[in-house]
Amino acid sequence: MRIQQRERTRRQLLDAAVACLVDYGYAGTTTQRVQERANLSRGALLHHFASKAELLVAAIHLIADERLKALHAAVDGIEPGPRAFAQVVNAIQDAMSGPPFVAALELWMSSRTDTELREALIPAERRLGRELRDIFTRALGDDDSRQTRVAFNSLVVLLRGLAVTSVLRDDAERSDEVINYWLQRMAPTKA
Repeated sequence: MRIQQRERTRRQLLDAAVACLVDYGYAGTTTQRVQERANLSRGALLHHFASKAELLVAAIHLIADERLKALHAAVDGIEPGPRAFAQVVNAIQDAMSGPPFVAALELWMSSRTDTELREALIPAERRLGRELRDIFTRALGDDDSRQTRVAFNSLVVLLRGLAVTSVLRDDAERSDEVINYWLQRMAPTKA
């Protein structure tokens, strides 16, 4: 019971940290705000996380885990083949959007000038990238050829760019057009 309560409290704090990153950005995410958002005491926060950096490092891992869980759920049952490529691309697009992805983008941009944050972010993002690439490669039924790696990397860069663009101009139809264009150009026989 006590372990479950600890885990529940920890999860409340992490969820609150992600929500604060989305609502207030990195600079506006303070431990005080997270504590208030989670509706927990200062002692509860400090029991789990001694600093903002420690809290955000844990939030980074939570975000990566949530994105992977969503992606695995979306690609379950997709068989390799011509239709799989577009389905997996759409699943990756879904995983690389929404509030958790916005929080991740906020952390990426902040890590440009925050070495401690960058060092914490790199392992989680590498793990996420490897799993995304493996899913992409399996969907193609490919052995991870150079062409597949280039296609995957260009997709990730494109999706990140669309996410950043959506901050100023949220246009789902235009994003879909861009993805469809990419599908036609990158894998005309698979899309």
